[in-house]
Amino acid sequence: MAIDQHLLWAFFASLFGFVLLYSLRRRNCSNVNKKQLMKKSFPEECAKQSFSNGESRPLEGSGTDVVIVGAGVVGAALAYALAKDGRRVHVIERDLTEPDRIVGELLQPGGYLKLIELGLEECVEEIDAQRVVGYALFKDGKTARLSYPLEKFHSDVAGRSFHNGRFIQRMREKAATLPNVQLEQGTVTSLLEGNGTIKGVQYKTKDDQEHKAYAPLTIVCDGCFSNLRRSLCNPKVDVPSCFVGLVLENCELPFANHGHVILADPSPILFYPISSTEVRCLVDVPGQKLPSVANGEMANYLKTVVAPQNPAELKEAFISAVDKGNIRTMPNRSMPEDPLPTPRALLMGDAFNMQHPLTGGGMTVALSDIVILRDLLKPLCDLNGAPSLSNRIGWQGVLSIVSGLLCYMMFEKSRNLYFFVASTINTLAGALYMVFSSSPDQARREMRQARFDYLSLGGKFSTGPVALVSGLNPRPLNLVLLFFAVVIYGVGRLLLPFPSPKGMWIGARLF
Repeated sequence: MAIDQHLLWAFFASLFGFVLLYSLRRRNCSNVNKKQLMKKSFPEECAKQSFSNGESRPLEGSGTDVVIVGAGVVGAALAYALAKDGRRVHVIERDLTEPDRIVGELLQPGGYLKLIELGLEECVEEIDAQRVVGYALFKDGKTARLSYPLEKFHSDVAGRSFHNGRFIQRMREKAATLPNVQLEQGTVTSLLEGNGTIKGVQYKTKDDQEHKAYAPLTIVCDGCFSNLRRSLCNPKVDVPSCFVGLVLENCELPFANHGHVILADPSPILFYPISSTEVRCLVDVPGQKLPSVANGEMANYLKTVVAPQNPAELKEAFISAVDKGNIRTMPNRSMPEDPLPTPRALLMGDAFNMQHPLTGGGMTVALSDIVILRDLLKPLCDLNGAPSLSNRIGWQGVLSIVSGLLCYMMFEKSRNLYFFVASTINTLAGALYMVFSSSPDQARREMRQARFDYLSLGGKFSTGPVALVSGLNPRPLNLVLLFFAVVIYGVGRLLLPFPSPKGMWIGARLF
């Protein structure tokens, strides 16, 4: 029997990666055990060294293991995850009062599974969170209902939508229950650097006092408005559009427990429940220049341009929300990751990478990243004892990704599937926003219609795409196959029953 040459090489490469990773872990744990035995002979009061400026910095085996900047979804969840593993975590958050945002309100089922994996699933309880079981698409009076493929999961698994601030407060409370988490209100002003390595942060407390916090690992996750981003990456922020947010009260959505996407002109409109009595509406407005809210231009735009395109069941509640005047706006930022190699410092969440929030996948990506980081740090029993923490994380990340890809090639199952979540969901977010937005270009209009018609077919034609959006099946190969399937479907629409030169030309442009 002939053995495929590629499979043979894949097997040996995977075996080599496993042996190398195993040896690295054994050597590290052996060194850590030796250091722990040595430390036992020193009293606790000798574990700190005093400096001339009056500061007291922790040496190996004492003080803080990780400083986290920001206590939003990422910071709070990460603090809990690392503290559960025995790390001593110091979280510094600019404002510990409940946030009030118009995004970050939809957690996809894939994100909920990560929440369970981190032991934080109870954070969606007692905040009037609503179950979300799928999407409903609306275009030109037609409707397509798309359900999450949840048949293989526990009955509790579904998406969740809620007030962002309530969810964050629950996460903070959960993290604060652990004795090795210090949650402090303060504004981080700069990173502390020495010999090209990040040593910690400098911050101000509410009483305007300057403080410094040191740790072997500093993680910056202070959101899309991060003032530390430029120290750790090359930010290239684009603002393709803005969201205009409203809250509709005491109205019923056409499809209960579904997110609603209206493929309007010029760009999509979103509706989803955020409590048992409230529905969030997000109107996407292309560009950075918005009609003025103060002089009534925005209200007029919403009533004359947006309202007529909404489902009939929601028009009255929509106009009532506009008349109440509580109109909020937020720029939709897009920023690809471009990190600078900075030892002992990491960027995470919106501070590191942003995509258009149309698909609501941001929190799923963030929670997946937290699971990855937690697992990569687990072999390091002492972060001070790691000779090069950044190199350790990097090498293990590369080995795990390579191993996952090889396993997928051979068995179509990968234990490291969560490495694909960020790339798949972020790519899909940008692509769907482009496809779902109206355009004068005929090829793009055809692609938009082809996407809607393809999803309207139901069955496996809708299950696959929804599994990608929801984070339940984020394999990049599935994303590639979906792209070609929609394009081929769109070309078929143009060429049947009889091809024309115009149809052939537009079909060629779809590729």
